[in-house]
Amino acid sequence: MLTKKEKMAYGLGDTASNIIFQTVMLFLTFFYTDIFGISPAIVGSMFLLVRMIDAVTDPLMGALADRTNSRHGQYRPYLLWLALPFAFVSVLAFTTPDFSEQGKVIYAFVSYTLLMLVYTAINIPYSALGGVLTSDPDERVSVQSYRFVFGMLGGLLVTACTIPMVNWLGQGDAARGYQLTMLLMSIFGLVLFLLCFFGTKERVQPPKDQQLKFFSSLGQLWQNEAWRVLCVAAVLLLTGMVLRNTLAIYYVKYYLGRDDWITWFMTLGMIGNILGCASAQFVSKRMDKVRAYIGLQCVAALICLLSFFVGAEQWLLAFGLYFAWCFFLQMATPMLWAKMADTVDYGHWKTGTRITGLVYSSIIFFIKLGLAVGGALAGWLLAFHQYQPNVVQTVETQQGILWSFTIWPAIASLLVAAVMSRYILTRQRVHQVADDLQQRQAGTGSV
Repeated sequence: MLTKKEKMAYGLGDTASNIIFQTVMLFLTFFYTDIFGISPAIVGSMFLLVRMIDAVTDPLMGALADRTNSRHGQYRPYLLWLALPFAFVSVLAFTTPDFSEQGKVIYAFVSYTLLMLVYTAINIPYSALGGVLTSDPDERVSVQSYRFVFGMLGGLLVTACTIPMVNWLGQGDAARGYQLTMLLMSIFGLVLFLLCFFGTKERVQPPKDQQLKFFSSLGQLWQNEAWRVLCVAAVLLLTGMVLRNTLAIYYVKYYLGRDDWITWFMTLGMIGNILGCASAQFVSKRMDKVRAYIGLQCVAALICLLSFFVGAEQWLLAFGLYFAWCFFLQMATPMLWAKMADTVDYGHWKTGTRITGLVYSSIIFFIKLGLAVGGALAGWLLAFHQYQPNVVQTVETQQGILWSFTIWPAIASLLVAAVMSRYILTRQRVHQVADDLQQRQAGTGSV
């Protein structure tokens, strides 16, 4: 049984990660289009292109972490080694040098690519760390609940403070305001990563005689049918979620017509995220995680569809539905990450090889692919509906923003529910696998 102190320490790592993840998801498209001056179509294409790099770096990072053998463990040391580079590159990504239009595009591409590379190098080991803190399947939901509550607190910091800090620090210069805001947030994130490093301990160890080869590990990964389902679900989930969250600013500013409410709207959504994550363990104790997850995706889809029929003058209803969508969608998030740890156990049980880092890194690749596709779709849809920054939008553009903010995310959630209906690791099956692995450990002296 893990102590609350260690669960909180682990959660602080996601607070640090979310300072960047939520800023990228919620503000980077807006920053590039309205502050940096890059066209939305180019921004969308750039997001997707960087994911091609992740197709190589993510599994390599997972494999590297699995092979790491230091006095601090396999996954924890990366929090110590990369906290400072992560903070530095985060500031670079939100820096706006006075370049030509082409120069700005090149700078944005290079700095965003570096940001995603360092994010990969620190976040994949951090995520894998959650799978080796405990072997108890029920405790894993609790660990992930703490993680995402603390992670969403980082998101709350981003939504509540970013625009006010930009205005205060920039004093009318939004570009400088974003740079200084990210400087302060990055320093704070660095401290949190160090607290996570010192406050956690790796307990689940791979078999002592395990010899990992990259390509044979990939073959064993493919044999894991539960892993394949999670990969497809992850890309669909993040596509819809990022599309909706990216367009939230545009929805409030150009559809509801109240740019002064952007911070309140997004902060309310983040509060819904936090409360949803905090409720996950309560639900998972009373329902099978798979059935609960499918049901929550259907509820999220219904809320998106209802949002389509909300008029621009019905701002209170728009706020309420966004809060509800965040609440129910994020209630499912700790369950998804607990399933990743279960999938590691299942692969270990099935093949005899424990590849924690590779499982997490490959699923995280599909999560980031969804992040890129969702961001790219947001840019492409804005361009398709003839969006122009900082002007009054046409009725057709307003309707395009509304459609993109509601209908497409609803379809994505329904597809996630359909895919997860094929996931085989029910509560009973997970406990059977865990018991069998414990028996093997007792018989051989290694897991």
